[in-house]
Amino acid sequence: MQTDGSTTRPPRSPRATAPTLLYARPGIVVTSERFNVGRNSWRVAELTQLWTARGPHDRLALRVVVVTAALIGTVGVLLGFTGGLQRLTATAYLALGAVGLLPLLLVAIGDRWRPPAYELWGRHQGAEVLLFSSDDQRQFGQVARALRRAREGARQGGWADPQASADPWWPRR
Repeated sequence: MQTDGSTTRPPRSPRATAPTLLYARPGIVVTSERFNVGRNSWRVAELTQLWTARGPHDRLALRVVVVTAALIGTVGVLLGFTGGLQRLTATAYLALGAVGLLPLLLVAIGDRWRPPAYELWGRHQGAEVLLFSSDDQRQFGQVARALRRAREGARQGGWADPQASADPWWPRR
């Protein structure tokens, strides 16, 4: 205490602030400190090297394309060995060419009907980990952005307002 009658207060201890919520949907929560997906949970500060990728193509679509290509190839080989290719008309050749493009058409339809999943990968304690996967491009983008913002906040020392904690600059006159 001072002798002039005024009292001094001890400095305030910094309060533990609640983590900032960046994204929340059922089963997915991204805060400034943690990233939770289902039963998996990671500390944001421990996640490094985030990258996105597309998952594998749908297995059913791949099988359909392989079977179609194999059948078309088999028909072509059989026609070649039996001499049937010399007897075909120009219209038949055009039809064979159109049928030859069928696997490409099936790939396009399969990717549109059942697109590969969007995947968010990262390193956790030195190991590559699949952090999040979704078929919904919009949801995936929101989660990826929220996690990147959380990592930026963790790298820069937290979410405190830097203007409120800094001394203002005044020019000398």
